[in-house]
Amino acid sequence: MFLRSNLAAHGVGLNANEYSSRYFIWGEDRVQGVFGLSKKGYLMVQLPDAETEAAECFARMIEDETVLGMTGDAHQVEVTLGALGLGQAKYRLNHDEPLYRRDLHGLTEAPVPYRDLRADDRARLHTWFTDYIEDTGQAAGEEARELAAERVEAELTAGRAIVLMEGDAPVAMASVNAKVHDQIQVGGVFVPRKNRNRGLGRRVTTALMQKAKSEGAAAAILFANNAPAARAYEAIGFQQVGWYKVALLQEPQRVLS
Repeated sequence: MFLRSNLAAHGVGLNANEYSSRYFIWGEDRVQGVFGLSKKGYLMVQLPDAETEAAECFARMIEDETVLGMTGDAHQVEVTLGALGLGQAKYRLNHDEPLYRRDLHGLTEAPVPYRDLRADDRARLHTWFTDYIEDTGQAAGEEARELAAERVEAELTAGRAIVLMEGDAPVAMASVNAKVHDQIQVGGVFVPRKNRNRGLGRRVTTALMQKAKSEGAAAAILFANNAPAARAYEAIGFQQVGWYKVALLQEPQRVLS
């Protein structure tokens, strides 16, 4: 999804956007695999047959490049990281998460109250994103706060995030991480610690899907960081379709083919 979304949003090759990417195609008579490397340093892959030869060829193409991490189908990512000489690198986060999908046909039409983000949400969102980054194991302390500040500005600029409302108070958030044609990837689902165990994660995810459906989306995918989140998504109709690996390096690493 990130491969397709980056391609749709930024085209082929690098430009001013940090998520613009270079793409590497594997196959002779037909496309059998696609690798991506974003300007920021994140790797992506779609290699259904998980061919080691293809991953090794990609490694040779980007030898000496510096990368920050990789996401994608768990087995495909493992094969690619091994070929890149990063299989035994130190990671701040490296785990497999259940990958879910659901059609938006039949989604409940009972309105769930939400609103888009606003500039005056900055302070609240900075706290929320800091907690989110720490809760998901991406970073901690000052680094988490710095990453949160970047994420807040990115979400305000992108305009793809919403907050769930109870009266006049925002109580949870969710965003669209990627969008291609009639499919969305749901991400950034977060319920503040004081508001948990009330079903708000399910409600804000439903609100985001309702909004996306009204804008033409037909299906949603997401991956779950923990067992309670997985149960919440299953409760609103998501079905597991695979495993998704999130591998974020502890420090930027040079590729060794």
